[in-house]
This record gives sequence, C-alpha cells and structure tokens, in this order.
Amino acid sequence: MAMQFYASPEQIMRDRSELARKGIARGRSAVVLSYAGGVLFVAENLSSALHKVSEIYDRIGFAAVGRYNEFENLRRAGVRMADLNGLSYDRRDVTGRALANAFAQTLGAIFTEQSKPFEVEICVAQVGASADDDELYRLTYDGSVNDEPGRMAMGGQAEAITGVLKSNHRPDMSLGEAVKVAVQALSTVGGEGGAARTIAANQLEVAVLDRRRVGRTFRRITGAALTSLLDGGAEVPPAGDRAETPTSPTEEAHKPTSSAGSADLEDKSGTQGAE
Repeated sequence: MAMQFYASPEQIMRDRSELARKGIARGRSAVVLSYAGGVLFVAENLSSALHKVSEIYDRIGFAAVGRYNEFENLRRAGVRMADLNGLSYDRRDVTGRALANAFAQTLGAIFTEQSKPFEVEICVAQVGASADDDELYRLTYDGSVNDEPGRMAMGGQAEAITGVLKSNHRPDMSLGEAVKVAVQALSTVGGEGGAARTIAANQLEVAVLDRRRVGRTFRRITGAALTSLLDGGAEVPPAGDRAETPTSPTEEAHKPTSSAGSADLEDKSGTQGAE
C-alpha cells in the first residue's frame, strides 16, 4: 500500500501563496488613479488583442495583472452579474463595492478549495461625482480586499511603483498630468541596473472612466489622442470611432441603450500567458 505524504494546512497555504505571487510577478504592471476628470487606467500591454483594462458597467471599470485566461473569466462573470442586477432591479443598484465583494468570495473559494489558486491581482474602480467619491478596490489572489486611497499599482514591483505615485499623485490633476505620472511610475522599474525605461505609446493600454459623461463613462484612449498626451499636448477628441463616442441615453432615467455585456465581442480563448 502506497504511503501518502502529509503536509500541514499552513504549508499548503504558503505554497499556494508563493505560486500565485510568482505568477503575478511575471506579468507587467498596471496603475489606477483618480484625477480631476475621473479615474485613469494605465497598463503595460504589448498585445493589441488582449485587454488588461475593460468596462464592467456604466461607471465601473476593471483592470488586472497575471494570467489572462483567469482574470478574463472573472471579468466576464462580473459583467454578467452587473447586467443581471441592473436589469432585475435598477442600474443604480450595481456598485463597485458589491462587485468587489463578489470577486473576493470567488477568489477566496478558489484559493482555499482548489489545488491551484488564480495567479491574478485585480482592481475594481467606480467613478464618483468628484475625486473624493471615487472608489478603488484591490483584490488579491486569496480573496483579500483593500480600499485604496485614490491610487494603486499592481504587479510584481507594485511597491516601488506605488512609492512614485504617492510622491507625485494629486486628485486635482488634469488627464495629461495623470497620464504622465502613471507612465513615469511604470517606467521606474524593469530597467537595466535600476535605470528608468522609456515606454512607447504602442506598449501602453490606457482608458478612463469619465465623470462628466452620463450613462456609460468608460472609454479607451488610443492612437493620436494617447500620443498627444504622452508628448505633453492636449487630449485629441476621438473621431470616427463609435466605441469612443458617448452612448445616447434613453429618455427614461437616463438609462444607456447598451451595456458592457453587449459590447463584449472579444474572443480570446486559449491564450493563457501572464500579462
């Protein structure tokens, strides 16, 4: 009869934590912060086909680092949950706090019950009427939830990036200033010999939750608009891209005519690398 090896629960939890932390550290970092006009998401992303930053609901965004297939499953579940609650009750009943708690329960159950934890770290952000009302929630692989004070970084070198954000971030910054601070923070890590790197526009994924919008507030910043911001110029308004223009609300209670679920056309199954 084969003898089964014994491992204490404490050792099992330590091994799972180490596995998850190593997986997250292999991915590139992401930054989320509040500014005068809303909430900004900036992530290093070399792939134009895979999104690390996405919309979940009208005023709620999602960012993640780690294994793409794992955090994409979480995001899709969050979109379905938000759409179901918004249709069953009221769109105002869908909150970032409720979604963060749901993600935390899922991650916690996977960490304790499954042999392999999710190698992910995610942020759920909800834009408010002012920067003081913005809500940023950090969720880790074991289901822990932290309410962040207007700024946060995720990834293997999050502590160093957070130190730069803490020194330079202000809630009253313009969008251009916020993008510069976020890119500066990301570029301080990963260089040879501790030197700062230069991150090109095509290596960044940038999006905002625009507090001035009615209804769906999420929009991506790409192309000429992003290049202008990185060069210190004013933001170029999006033109000719229906996904970048405000969605016309209905006359009843300013309800948008579509949702993040209806716009979710990404089909990236099978990609499992760390991002």
